[in-house]
This record gives sequence, C-alpha cells and structure tokens, in this order.
Amino acid sequence: MDWTRLRASPRFAWLSLGLLALIAAAVARHGVSAQDGAPAAPPAPSVTVAHPLAEVVPRWDEYTGRFVPVQHVEVRPRVSGAVEKIHFTDGQIVKAGDLLFTIDQRPYQIAVDSARAEVARMQAQTAMLSKDLARGETLVSGGTITKRDMDQRRGGSDSARAQLLGAEASLRNAELNLEWTQVRAPIAGRVSDRRIDVGNLVQAGTTLLTTIVSLDPIHFEFDVSESDFLHYSRSGAPRQKGKTPAYVRLSDETDWKRMGMVDFLDNQLNARSGTIRARAVLDNKDFFLTPGAFGRVRVNGGDLAALLIPDAAIASDQTNKVVMTVSPDNKVIPKPVSLGPLHKGLRVILSGLDPKDQVITAGLANPMVRPGATVVPTESVIVPLAN
Repeated sequence: MDWTRLRASPRFAWLSLGLLALIAAAVARHGVSAQDGAPAAPPAPSVTVAHPLAEVVPRWDEYTGRFVPVQHVEVRPRVSGAVEKIHFTDGQIVKAGDLLFTIDQRPYQIAVDSARAEVARMQAQTAMLSKDLARGETLVSGGTITKRDMDQRRGGSDSARAQLLGAEASLRNAELNLEWTQVRAPIAGRVSDRRIDVGNLVQAGTTLLTTIVSLDPIHFEFDVSESDFLHYSRSGAPRQKGKTPAYVRLSDETDWKRMGMVDFLDNQLNARSGTIRARAVLDNKDFFLTPGAFGRVRVNGGDLAALLIPDAAIASDQTNKVVMTVSPDNKVIPKPVSLGPLHKGLRVILSGLDPKDQVITAGLANPMVRPGATVVPTESVIVPLAN
C-alpha cells in the first residue's frame, strides 16, 4: 500500500481528526485536564458531630500525697549499760509493752539492794527514836529531864523520819532504773531493724536502738492549692459527721476503694508554694498501707456545671488537649480544653468548649480531618453510661 498517497488524501485527514476527538473525550471522562493533567479534588470526608452534654456533676479535686504513720517513735535506752539480749525480729509487728532489749541488770540490782538496806536501817533508827520520844514525854512531866532534852529528842525523831522518806525515794528510783533495763515497745506497730547488737554499750537517752511506726490507722498527707482552699472555705465541701470524706488510691490502682476522712488542715498557707497542708486518716486493718508510699487522693468539692464528651473526641497537641469542632461553614476548628475526671463514662470538660459547639465524635482517624479542612458532618447525640 502506498502510505504516502494515503496520507495525502482528504479521507485520511478526516480519519485523523476523528481519532483525536475520541482521545479527548476519553481524557475528559477520566477527569484529566487537557491543559495541566492535574486530578480532580477528592470529596470532603464525613464526620459525626454532637453537642456537648451539659450536666451538673460532682467536683472532684485530686492531689498527690504520701502515707505517714500516726505515731513514730525512736526507741532509746533510759539507762546506760551493755545490751544482753534482743527479743524481736527485724520488721516484726509488736504490741505496746512487748520486750525489745535487755540491758545488763546486775549493777542496777545492786543499787536496788543497797537502797533497800538503807530503808531498813532508817526504819530501825526511826523506830528507836520514836520510842525515846515517847519515854521522854513521860519523864519531862516528872521533871526528870529538861524541856531542852525533850526538844532534842523530838528533833532527832523528825529528822529520822525525813531520812526514811529519802531512803524510800532512793529505793523507788533504783527500782525504776532496774525496770528500765528492760526496753519495751511504747506503741503498737511495726519495728524497724536493730541499730545495735548484743554486747554493745548504750548511753542513756542517746543511743538509738530502733524505731517503731504505728500502722492502723494511718495518715495520708497532701497539699491543697490556695485556690482550692478558698473554694472549700466559701462553698463548703460535703461533710459526714463534721469531716470531709477523702478517697485514696495507690499508684498501681485504678479505682478509689479506700475511703478516709480529712481530719486536719494546717493553720497557715505556705508562702513559698501557695499551698496548705491537709491530712486524711484511713483504716489499715491488714497493714497493707505502708508509711512513705505515694498515692493519689480526691476530695469532693461540691457540684459543678460541666460539659461531657467521649474520650475518643479528645486529641493531643504536644502537651495540650484539643477537641475538634465543626464551624457553621463545615470547617474543622480545634479548641484547647481543660479536662476533668470521668463521669458516667464521659470526660468532664472544665473549660474550652461551648454548649453550642459541634464536637467531632467520630471520624478523627481520617487523615483528611485536620484543622481548616472542609467536612461533611452528620449530627448525633452523646449518651452517658449508667453509673
């Protein structure tokens, strides 16, 4: 076939124009511009929106604190001497009055015996002088002895009675020192480890033998901010029998099952930290709570008008919490919010939202749903969970 003559013919020209028209129609159907070749814009993403749920919820203020013992005693000897025996195991639970240490009793037993002998001697001397005084009263009436002799006998008898009282006091002191050679637990609780061993010399009132902390009940101390303190002072928190309930949990716990009562508030605010020290008391029958452990406490500060939204509607922007809302022209607008506790399965929003805001509750996983983007909202209603 002679292609040169075919291309030159008018029929070939009409066939070429038809083919170009078909290609242009196909390109138009597939959304490609004949000029720049750019694809058409994707459709706006769909999201679910709802108004925040407005409710009156209890205000719970949370603080970090530490467990401290109600009583903490440093056990020191009241007399000096060598330790003869230790009667407890390190970390043992003891009762008040349990024997902990025994100090060498021999020198103190000798002091008791000596004091008893002195008392016996003074008793004999007092008895003899009392008899002399009685005989003198008979003789002075007959003129056998003078009144001056009688006064001397009376003075000697009185002096002997006074010396007897002193000897009896010395005996009681010696007996007390002998009793103190047995060092006993002053309170009930858990004893620490021994700080000395058998054979060590201890000094009265100086040497630390061990420590004891009480365990039941136990205190939980925490600091309350000045703003919260003013809120409690003005509004008044709910009280039971004149005390404010407090709920405590440990660092590995999620529920607030431990209930106590705030029984102490300090008499002044700390000028440096702007806080005031508070204390709650809790039962600790099983001795599980240990002094020194950290925990969280929450206190009911009354009722609070708040907005509730699902946790899934809350996003993070570095250190801030953000809620995505939809404007009247269907634009995504982020709003920083301040979060509160959970209530009926929903998160309490303390500030940052308005009851009229349209909050995106579903669809945030779509990467196209970002600030400034246009979305297609579908309205829904936030339903709280039952308590």
